[in-house]
Amino acid sequence: MIVKLAETSIKTKFGEFKETLFYNGQKESHALVMGNIEGEENILCRIHSSCIFAHHFNSIECDCREQMEISQQLIQKAGKGIVIWLEQEGKGNGHFALIKSIEHKKKGVPQAEAYEKVGFSKDARDFTVAAEILKALKVKSVKMLTNNPSKVETLTKHGITVTGIQKTEL
Repeated sequence: MIVKLAETSIKTKFGEFKETLFYNGQKESHALVMGNIEGEENILCRIHSSCIFAHHFNSIECDCREQMEISQQLIQKAGKGIVIWLEQEGKGNGHFALIKSIEHKKKGVPQAEAYEKVGFSKDARDFTVAAEILKALKVKSVKMLTNNPSKVETLTKHGITVTGIQKTEL
């Protein structure tokens, strides 16, 4: 169950969005919405997990920041869409796991496997909250901006209609 805590507008380099802050009893999640999405179909939707390295420190070692920018550009071009920001640093393992995995990643090990090498899950993220947010925002269907099929699987499992996928690769 999620609760809507607050709303405000935010001006970005990609236009103005409305931010809605949600809380599920454990973590806060953010929905950045451009345009009218209530009752609409095929809404561009990015589910994005936090990444301290990319978003706070401007690291060039991962593509999180670029994926967010590409998503916001596509939403701006469409005139409407949603970004759901989830606090799931380090694929849900936390920032400590990310730091511990760096030595393996620098040796060419893919990030998910690097987490396993230091004793964490390949991907501990849960996208259920995103489905709950989409229901709260009364979106009929979404076109996902993602490279991750598990996001689509989770949304579909929780009753969200996904009409397509657009990859956010560079």
